[in-house]
Amino acid sequence: MNESEIPLRDVGKLVVPQVGRLHETGDLGAPCQLLDPDGLVVPAVAWYFAELQAQDKPATTLRSYGMDLLRWYRFLWALGISWDRATRTEARDFALWLQIADKPVRVHWRHQRKGLTAADVVLKPRPAGRPAPGSPNPVTGKPTPGTKFAETTRAHAETVLRIFYDAHAEAGTGPILNPFPLDRSRRTSRANAHHNPMDPFKNERKGRYRPKVPKRIPKRIPDELFNELFAAVKYHRDRALLAFWVTTGARADELLTGKQRDPLPGQQLIGVTRKGSREYQQLPASTDAFVWLRLAQQEEWRKGVPRGRNEPLWWTLRRPWRPLEYHAARAMFIRVQELLGSNWGLHDLRHTASFRMAEDPLMSLTNVQWVLGHALLSTTQIYLTPSKDEVVQNVIAHHARRERQLKDPAPKQPAPGYNQDSLNTLFGRRS
Repeated sequence: MNESEIPLRDVGKLVVPQVGRLHETGDLGAPCQLLDPDGLVVPAVAWYFAELQAQDKPATTLRSYGMDLLRWYRFLWALGISWDRATRTEARDFALWLQIADKPVRVHWRHQRKGLTAADVVLKPRPAGRPAPGSPNPVTGKPTPGTKFAETTRAHAETVLRIFYDAHAEAGTGPILNPFPLDRSRRTSRANAHHNPMDPFKNERKGRYRPKVPKRIPKRIPDELFNELFAAVKYHRDRALLAFWVTTGARADELLTGKQRDPLPGQQLIGVTRKGSREYQQLPASTDAFVWLRLAQQEEWRKGVPRGRNEPLWWTLRRPWRPLEYHAARAMFIRVQELLGSNWGLHDLRHTASFRMAEDPLMSLTNVQWVLGHALLSTTQIYLTPSKDEVVQNVIAHHARRERQLKDPAPKQPAPGYNQDSLNTLFGRRS
């Protein structure tokens, strides 16, 4: 058949229903399950999750992979195609659909309990003055979430699905040909062929349908704006969280999963379990962080929060008492920023701590690497990159110096061997 005669699917008009869901069970044996529209577990994904667990992948990784698999399965369910019958045509159309389609509207859990869908819920209009989706924030410069899927989301989905089909092909439980192949340039040659041992290895295993993801410079919060954010916090617990995040450089999840035995105020240390290596590491923190933590604990214990060395360190503010989770902490940080109109994320607090430590001339970069838990020193070096505000101030100062030099140029220096005082007397110039 001629290529011009191959029928093309109009993915722009394709309606993908929000059926099925990713269920977090809380069970160590199967923390995540992908359920089909009938509420049954998808066997192919359950087998893949078991493989990931055997590779010592955390539950957060399973959830991240499960969200990409859920989008793929919903796309196939809309087409009426089984996962093992999908070809590269469906993979190509899925990549196009991710570029064209709008992100689905999330329905609040209260509406979900009533059985309502996005079509049944009337969306509130955007308040006046709020920036349009995808536009940069005037305070931080970070773009607001857009209506389309981000490049990072599409790239992550391509990688997850390619590995998913590779795993089933190796086990003999899936199609022989991977619907998500590598780039054509990688099919006939070996990755890093003729590699110079003096050069670093390049990431040449690029998927055919993988989009280009721009490299972003880490964002940090200026000191004066962070002080305003800290002053806007209402509760001791939230002040302690911000102080620990911005002084230890720990990730949000690493700090939130701590126990009451982890803080050691006498030694000015707090223990966290690292996200990647799973190692327990004690990080130094500021004295103010421990003061706010003690004030928060005394207030919580008077209200009846469980107390004990093995109890969680961070709790909700109201009954019923529950351990504080990431989404609740993120919502707290978003509410605090309403005063400034900014859109920083919790991970920007880690970037802020990293920049502060890297800029200290008395602190070596290897010490910063140890605190951040980076495996490679090159990862820590990205925090030596100046921020946008610093670059703007330096360039403006450069233009001001240029203007002064053009208006009042410096006198030319005499050649070596001439006395400047004698030349001033000879030409009648004032010194």
